[in-house]
Amino acid sequence: MNSSKEIYVSIVVPVFNEAANLEALVSRIVAAMRPMGRPFELIIVDDGSTDESRVLLTKMTKSIPELIAIMLRRNFGQSAAMTAGFEHARGEIVVSMDGDLQNDPKDIARLVEVIEEGYDLVSGWRKDRKDPFISRRFPSIIANYLIGMATGVKLHDYGCSLKAYRSEVAKNLLLYGELHRFIPVLANFYGVRIAEEVVHHHPRTHGKSKYGIGRTYRVILDLLLMLFFQRFATRPLQFFGGWGGGMFAGGVAIGFYLTCLKLFNHQDIGGRPLLMLSAVLIISGLIFISIGLLAELMVRTYYESTGRRIYSIREVVGGGAPSSLS
Repeated sequence: MNSSKEIYVSIVVPVFNEAANLEALVSRIVAAMRPMGRPFELIIVDDGSTDESRVLLTKMTKSIPELIAIMLRRNFGQSAAMTAGFEHARGEIVVSMDGDLQNDPKDIARLVEVIEEGYDLVSGWRKDRKDPFISRRFPSIIANYLIGMATGVKLHDYGCSLKAYRSEVAKNLLLYGELHRFIPVLANFYGVRIAEEVVHHHPRTHGKSKYGIGRTYRVILDLLLMLFFQRFATRPLQFFGGWGGGMFAGGVAIGFYLTCLKLFNHQDIGGRPLLMLSAVLIISGLIFISIGLLAELMVRTYYESTGRRIYSIREVVGGGAPSSLS
């Protein structure tokens, strides 16, 4: 097996119950990568499959030196499986793709070339997508438009798993839940250079897709999370404090108005809905401000305890300092 210093490209493929596709998947990737002449490793992450995937992977690792199989204890989801693969990847360039044979391994060479041109992340674009329109392509079109408009990171195809990254970018991604769709947005937090490349897409021949139109609502929820991360990840008090301060001020203003009516006009305000609204706004405002303070403490504790930085360096030039992107 190649040593870690020799690995140039790491291909990470999360799979779940894809036993029918595994042998063809591995053979196609190996056939596409070996002619490139670049040392590579193929990392298959089995996300708690209940079919014969683990048996097949164990068998193939004995005959294919480039293959590494990571077996998760249970089904943790695609984001977790991708993270496991990224953490174990040793290559300078990391490529992710699906295990359903719909991505074409022959496109990996082109993605690597674009990375070598100076980009940090290259996202595949399934321009001629071979999926049902109503259940897959139409929701994807809506999601891509909403994500691009909301985040400012405009790509044609956020859902394409075929992507290439510089190693330091892949290893800095914090993926959980279903955030793998938002990888370009998460990477954009670090100021990376993103490109998009048209890739081939094939119809599924074996197995059943794990995705459907029911995911649309979850994508919208994740989009709201991304918007919060993009604007207030390191300063949550400005978000909660802004809303809380506005509600508190509104409640005080209504209360002052009702007090004036009581003192100067001698009007009964006890049964007015505005009195209840004033109390609700004041209490809600104080709660929001308190949440903001707690969130601010959690953010500071996170960065200080983990040693993570709130900035990202592309390179350091001069003085004998090595180039780096963190």
